[in-house]
Amino acid sequence: MSTESIQAIDVHAHYGTYDCGKPDLVNDLMTGDANVVVERARKVNVQLTIASPLTALLPRGGGDAVAGNIEAARIVPQTPGLLQYVVIDPRVPETYRQAAEMLQQPTCLGIKIHPEEHIYPINDYGEAIFEFAAQHRAVVLSHSSERNSLASDLVDWANRFPEMKLILAHIGCGWDNDYSHQVRGIQHSRHGNVVADTSSSRSITPKLIEWAVKTVGPERVLFGTDTPLYETCMQRLRIDRADLTDDVKRQILRENALRLFGPKLQQAASI
Repeated sequence: MSTESIQAIDVHAHYGTYDCGKPDLVNDLMTGDANVVVERARKVNVQLTIASPLTALLPRGGGDAVAGNIEAARIVPQTPGLLQYVVIDPRVPETYRQAAEMLQQPTCLGIKIHPEEHIYPINDYGEAIFEFAAQHRAVVLSHSSERNSLASDLVDWANRFPEMKLILAHIGCGWDNDYSHQVRGIQHSRHGNVVADTSSSRSITPKLIEWAVKTVGPERVLFGTDTPLYETCMQRLRIDRADLTDDVKRQILRENALRLFGPKLQQAASI
């Protein structure tokens, strides 16, 4: 049986207008509303996509997390196939209140943080973020590993708060061109509560995903696309055609997410 028949779960996506101060063409190419995101997913058998609104993150230093969370709470329940992260900007206390409320909703699977787009060093706010996540036994997806969001720093906080779970985004991403940050971070995890996703553009690097699986085990690698910034089909094909066994591909594409997020995602996937 081809692994293309596996109903995948995308643990790292966005929707909305891309605005990074780049030329208009780039912004247009990387923009996609909720319907675009789920249609791309449908075409390559991605059953569920967990997304955060780009409004909450962009432009860098100017995203409105409060407005983005309000938008997501309205749009996501109306969009079959789409689930969400609530975005916490730790400089904005209101986002913690929103998170406490939204994490109770069936369509909200976890917390998204982005120290780079919100422009804060994770060590300045890590205790508040991770303590909150631990209190709610939440999954946190964080951009990594640029200067404000080093995987090593994020893992240090996850080690202090084993009640929460951390997804290090973008295997291969590194401010210093070091492709190993996320994998090395997992290796320094003390409680088994740290995983990483495949959503980096560097996932197309030959052998990178295979090396990550070999180094930390298939159970620590989750499928992510970062759509609409990248094409869902490209990221899906990278896993379907990886030099990995079908069992490992199934873990990456679906089973690891179901285990990590637990009953809420399992219920959504069973509908």
